[in-house]
Amino acid sequence: MLSPDEIRYSIKVMRQTFPEAGTTLIADTNYHFLLATILSAQSTDQSVNEITPALFARFPLPADLAGVEPAEVEPYIKRLGLYRNKAKFLVKTSQQIVTDFNGEVPHTLKELMTLSGVGRKVADVVLAECFNIPAFPVDTHVSRVARRLRMVEPKASVLTIEKKLMKTIPPEHWLDAHHSMIFWGRYVCTARNPKCQTCPLLPLCVTGQNNVI
Repeated sequence: MLSPDEIRYSIKVMRQTFPEAGTTLIADTNYHFLLATILSAQSTDQSVNEITPALFARFPLPADLAGVEPAEVEPYIKRLGLYRNKAKFLVKTSQQIVTDFNGEVPHTLKELMTLSGVGRKVADVVLAECFNIPAFPVDTHVSRVARRLRMVEPKASVLTIEKKLMKTIPPEHWLDAHHSMIFWGRYVCTARNPKCQTCPLLPLCVTGQNNVI
């Protein structure tokens, strides 16, 4: 297991390697960012960005989406995985925003997680990106990097990973660390064929050392 100092050092190396790391979802309002984040589940940000301009133009406000059937949304998002379920989520979430939150995206974890299709990760992303509220979203990239580097135990839950990273990293650096770990997972510590041989964190990574033997 890495020590707290080693975890912070690892994040520093990731940030130095990818100083441009940040959200790659494109949205013009908090509401549209929420929709894009829901759509990004099991889809790449690039694929989401390709379909959202038409979706956002057709449904600029929560009330616009709240008044239609999911079948009317499906043609706009059918290129994404699980698009039928996602269409239902978007409509239901929009209805909840209209009826429960006066048409505004809520800005607490508890309230966000009452929305259809919004779990802890989506809620954390919205809090951090839209409202500058410290949060540490844990997605598949963050989970993989944390487990492989032994920031946590190999079978640690998402919640355990989140708590460990939040405890180890200062709150003002949570969002940057989140983005740095995502980029590390996308381009270095990839799901398949990770670049262990050239990874600057190899001296700290037992998983990587085992891979290059």
